[in-house]
Amino acid sequence: MSANWTPKSWRNYPAKQMPDYPDAAALADVEDRLSVFPPLVFAGEARRLKAKLADVANGKAFLLQGGDCAESFKEFHPDNIRDTFRVLLQMAVVLTFGASMPVVKVGRMAGQFAKPRSSNEETIDGVTLPAYRGDMVNGMAFTPEQRIPDPERLIQVYNQSASTLNLLRAFAQGGFADLNKVQRWNLGFVKDNPLGERYRDLASRLQEALDFMGACGMNSENTQAMRGTSFFTSHESLLLNYEEAMTRVDSIRGDWYDTSAHMLWIGDRTRQLDGAHIEYLKGVGNPVGCKVGPTIDPDELIRLIDA
Repeated sequence: MSANWTPKSWRNYPAKQMPDYPDAAALADVEDRLSVFPPLVFAGEARRLKAKLADVANGKAFLLQGGDCAESFKEFHPDNIRDTFRVLLQMAVVLTFGASMPVVKVGRMAGQFAKPRSSNEETIDGVTLPAYRGDMVNGMAFTPEQRIPDPERLIQVYNQSASTLNLLRAFAQGGFADLNKVQRWNLGFVKDNPLGERYRDLASRLQEALDFMGACGMNSENTQAMRGTSFFTSHESLLLNYEEAMTRVDSIRGDWYDTSAHMLWIGDRTRQLDGAHIEYLKGVGNPVGCKVGPTIDPDELIRLIDA
């Protein structure tokens, strides 16, 4: 990280995939309000995830990351959060049991509200409007009013993310993730599916192992690892004004962290070495990811890693 990096230094670089807000004063007001909101995650949690990802890189653990392509305001419901969490728990148990190694669980949740687009506009029946960029920016309905970027949506993203994180923490540590309840994690839509039967078979074998451990004196009452789990969140660092507003100094170490999620990533459309997104993520202590595909040059990949 360069010595002159600040959370707002990205503003000196070209920024792609950022919405064009018509009211700059309203946007500045929202950014100011967000900058004094409580953090959604904490620096210590991000450091803990980074240590676990080091184990993944060294072949000592497995990374499982999953969630919606994009969250929405309309589908916000505790049952949807619970079911996504439950699917990830099921997958993690299968992987842990089959591979005999820890699984690091990262949800694409509590912040994944923005969508990169290949075009700034969308045309239907001869009518052209701004493209839908996710509920974080504008509405999906194809009307001029809904497609205007609205900075107040950033506040709604923060509030929904806070509620989602609160529920996820309760699920992870409040008993829902207890391994002894593995039989209850099954989902109705796979009840009559062969995969559902395979999961129930694995759950039965796991229950036998848990019963054996219980007979030896190890159970969820005296072993924290059996009654709870670590669960982390992630999203694409796309709207940098939101990420900047959520960037805080860690009171323990004095480093900058993006407190909107434990892990952030940059997409294939915004990974330019001289761009604003790379500049921003250079300076935060969170673990970060970058999507790369067949269009990338090997030398560029090395320079991205260096950055």
